[in-house]
Amino acid sequence: MTNPWLALESGADAAERTGELRRAHERFLSAGAIDGPIDGPVRAVVADSWRRSARAVDPDALAPLELTDAELEDYRDAHPLAQVLPLFRDLLGGIADDGRHLLAVCDAAGRLLWVEGHRGARARAERMNFVAGARWDESHAGTNAPGLALTVGHPVQIFAAEHFAVPVQPWTCAAAPIHDPHTGRLLGAVDVTGGDNLASPYSLALVQAAARAAEAHLATLPAPALAPAVTLTALGRDDAVLAEGPRRIRLGPRHSEIVVLLACHPGGLSSDQLSAELYGDRMLNPVTLRAELSRLRHRLGPLLDSRPYRLRVPVRADFQALAEHLAAADADAALRAYRGPLLPGSDAPGVVWQRRLLDDGVRDLLVSRRDPALLERWTRAPWGRDDIVAWQALLAALPAGSPARARAARRVRDLDAEYGLPAPW
Repeated sequence: MTNPWLALESGADAAERTGELRRAHERFLSAGAIDGPIDGPVRAVVADSWRRSARAVDPDALAPLELTDAELEDYRDAHPLAQVLPLFRDLLGGIADDGRHLLAVCDAAGRLLWVEGHRGARARAERMNFVAGARWDESHAGTNAPGLALTVGHPVQIFAAEHFAVPVQPWTCAAAPIHDPHTGRLLGAVDVTGGDNLASPYSLALVQAAARAAEAHLATLPAPALAPAVTLTALGRDDAVLAEGPRRIRLGPRHSEIVVLLACHPGGLSSDQLSAELYGDRMLNPVTLRAELSRLRHRLGPLLDSRPYRLRVPVRADFQALAEHLAAADADAALRAYRGPLLPGSDAPGVVWQRRLLDDGVRDLLVSRRDPALLERWTRAPWGRDDIVAWQALLAALPAGSPARARAARRVRDLDAEYGLPAPW
């Protein structure tokens, strides 16, 4: 195969390849050896994605729905890609109207903003939760074209059983990432999803051309006006700091949780949604949350809005910058951006979920890179000292006879004993 981003080489039998991939997928899942070799005609980019997906995703689960109704409408109306949606419809709408294919656009976090096409195709896609508002990045939906395009930063096809999630395997998709031409920031991806016929150079070239056309169009528009920068620092600390120009607001633990959660949901949260993110299933008098929000509004002033609760201006959070480095698979930048766990003392379910995603994302990226220097930096840090997975990866990456390898071997033995694991030798 001359192009590793194409799913099928010229002349390949699609039905035969589907069977081979399905058997390889079943062997991979049954073996349980995430870092082991993968048999069969599995492309390297897909094999790497399967390994990352296996650490985060149930292969029988559906992508979660994160944005709905008014929250979804507000979020996508304000998203930069709304300006190029008519262009996507002009370039790809014909494909999406044929009854077999769908046009989809997602943001940089993998949340589907628009899914368009014939009603029958959309109804079939709904059964796997391929709908606007669902999150289709690798860590939530497993291997798929838009999620993988965001991760590797390159147009890519995913064919049939190359999908990690079993419910998605009847489909084939091609996607390309889109960047802000003014800043280089990842904005999202454009995707075409349908049947086996998409596994051709034509579909990959088409989405790539659509992405480049979108970037060219965005370059002709005025750069967004620069509002006073509002930043949020919450990695490695329990008291987050919100800064607006020279004004710095140090937040208490509960207010830190609220502001972090609102930064994660720019479209806003209802009182019930925010309560669930903060307290989970615990019974809580609604007056308690209203009192917290009233005190927070007194501190933030016009920055905090209600109905739904949201931050009135875009906030640049350190953990969101980290997530972008992870989406771009930039291990060095991610390690530099990681200053510790997100609000480490918080037990709010929404914060715990975000913290786990970030921590696992950094670790998995470092392990997959197998770079001894990066792994040593991680294991020297307080949050990496007891990370047995990272230590094992460091041990495997260091050359025989290296003094650092001997130290890593001792640390692995100590952690094995501490965790009660059987020694591998």
